Amino acid sequence: MKTVEDLKRLREKLQTDNQIRHAAGTQIIVGMGTCGIAAGAREVLSAILDEIAKAKIQDVNVTQTGCIGMCEQEVLVDIVKAGGPRISYGKVTPDFIPKLISEHVVNDRIVEERVIGKITK
Repeated sequence: MKTVEDLKRLREKLQTDNQIRHAAGTQIIVGMGTCGIAAGAREVLSAILDEIAKAKIQDVNVTQTGCIGMCEQEVLVDIVKAGGPRISYGKVTPDFIPKLISEHVVNDRIVEERVIGKITK
């Protein structure tokens, strides 16, 4: 990068890439604050990644976040499908992940039994 124009082109490319990544797919966010890790968030994150790989799902972005502030509900996992509400699941365990991925991510059916919040846009 040698000019301001190079920097502008890079910025435009990154903005476009970011819009594509978030517009088309599903985002899964795992609470990885201290309380989440103590409750098993690392194992849940690993189970999510394994299940996505096993199901060969392509359009999912898995990210981590810090403390969400609902320690009694850990492990917390949020799922945001393109154009849909943000659904927060509580008390998520690794053995619940296959059901969560198959129902919510693949078949677009919210698993009401573990929902602790819904944020609509």
